Amino acid sequence: MEKLEAFGPQLGFPHSSAVQGCQGLRELRPRAGRSPWRALYQRVGDAFVIAAIGPEAQVDRRRFDKATRLALQRLAELEED
Repeated sequence: MEKLEAFGPQLGFPHSSAVQGCQGLRELRPRAGRSPWRALYQRVGDAFVIAAIGPEAQVDRRRFDKATRLALQRLAELEED
């Protein structure tokens, strides 16, 4: 989280990467990708919104996909407001 705050959209791999097939959605990769957990986030205005937490895709693809769907739903709800 501190690196995301410090570097913002310039935070790159291995700390952050785009989620394939989900425009604008990114995954925060704690400990430079050495953690099995991912925070799925997107920039909304001037803020970064963490919309879901899920496992690394290579560890548990089904639950990663579920977390991705949940993140997209939550972000869509924010855009409606």
